[in-house]
Amino acid sequence: MTDQTSSEHTPAGLRWGILATGGIAHAFTRDLLTAGRRVVAVGSRTEESASRFAAEYGIPHAHGSYEQLAADPEVDIIYVATPHPAHRDAAALAIQHGKHVLVEKPFTLTRDEAVVLRDLAADAGVLVMEAMWTRYLPHMVRLREIVAAGTIGDVRALFADHTQSISDDPTHRLNDLALGGGALLDLGIYPVSFACDVLGIPTQVRALGRLQETGADAEVATVMTHPSGAVSTTVSSSRAAGPNTAHIVGTAGRIDISGVWYSATDFRVTGADGTVIEEYRTEIEGRGMQFQALEAEALVAAGRIDGDILPIAETVAIMGVLDDIRAQIGVRYPQEG
Repeated sequence: MTDQTSSEHTPAGLRWGILATGGIAHAFTRDLLTAGRRVVAVGSRTEESASRFAAEYGIPHAHGSYEQLAADPEVDIIYVATPHPAHRDAAALAIQHGKHVLVEKPFTLTRDEAVVLRDLAADAGVLVMEAMWTRYLPHMVRLREIVAAGTIGDVRALFADHTQSISDDPTHRLNDLALGGGALLDLGIYPVSFACDVLGIPTQVRALGRLQETGADAEVATVMTHPSGAVSTTVSSSRAAGPNTAHIVGTAGRIDISGVWYSATDFRVTGADGTVIEEYRTEIEGRGMQFQALEAEALVAAGRIDGDILPIAETVAIMGVLDDIRAQIGVRYPQEG
C-alpha cells in the first residue's frame, strides 16, 4: 500500500464531498472523520436531506442537488453513495467537474458502464476508484504479503462466502431489479473480487443461482478457474446467514480468515504439517472504510490517477465477470434494454 500519511492538503488531506445520504454514506463519513479526514460538503436530491446529514456530522456545505456538489470549488474528491444504477451518471458528473471520485461498489451496473467511467477519468486526468474497502483493510494487506512470499506455497484453491438474511419484501432495494437488486452485486461481489485479488481474473466461470419472484437473484454460487490453474468457489445469499469465512489453500499450507472475513478481522496461517505459522490480529478504529480513502489521498498526492491494490482495469474486468455470472443465471437489469 502506498504511504497512508501522504496528502495533498496537509495535515488533513483532500477535501471530501459526499454524494447521496443513505446508510453507506453515513458509515463512510463516520470513518472519514475517525481518521481525521476533511469532509467539507454533502449533496443530496433535496436540500432537507443534505442539511440534515451536514448537521449530523458538522459538514459546512449542504447542497440540494448532485450538480451543486460537483461544482463546489471547495471539494477535491467525491464519494458516490447512490443506489447502483445511479453510479455511472453521478461519477461522470463529478469527473466532468474535475473531481477525483471514489465510487461505492459495485462500481457500476455493467462492464460497459465501467468502461465509460474509466475513459472519462483518463481523459480528465483524475482518479476514479472503486470503493471495495475490504481490499485496503490491514489484514488483507498482510494476507497478500504472505501469499506473495510463498509462505503457503502455490495457491491452488480459494473458498469464500457472503451470506446474509435480508428482507424478503419485494419492494426492498435488494429485491428490486430496477435498483440493481440481487445477492450478486451487493454480496457476491465481495468473494468474487477477493478471488480475483488473490488469483487473478478468471479464465473460466461457471455459475448457478436461484431467482426470486421479482427476478433478482437470491442465491448465487460460482466455480472459477484462474490463470495459474487454481480454482475458487464462492457462495452468496440474501436469504440465509452463513459463517462468512474465507480460506486460501496452497501446496505448503493454508490461510483461514475468521468471520466476518470481508471486514476487519483475524486470520491464521497453518503449514501443511499442521504447524501454526502466524496468527494475525486486527485492531482498528471504526469500521475500516477509511483505509480506501487514505489510499485515494496518497495516490493523488503522488500525482497518480490509478492504484496498485485495485487498478481501474481490474475493476472493469471484474464487472465483466459479474456480467458473465448474471448471464448464466438469467439476471438482466431493465437499464440494459
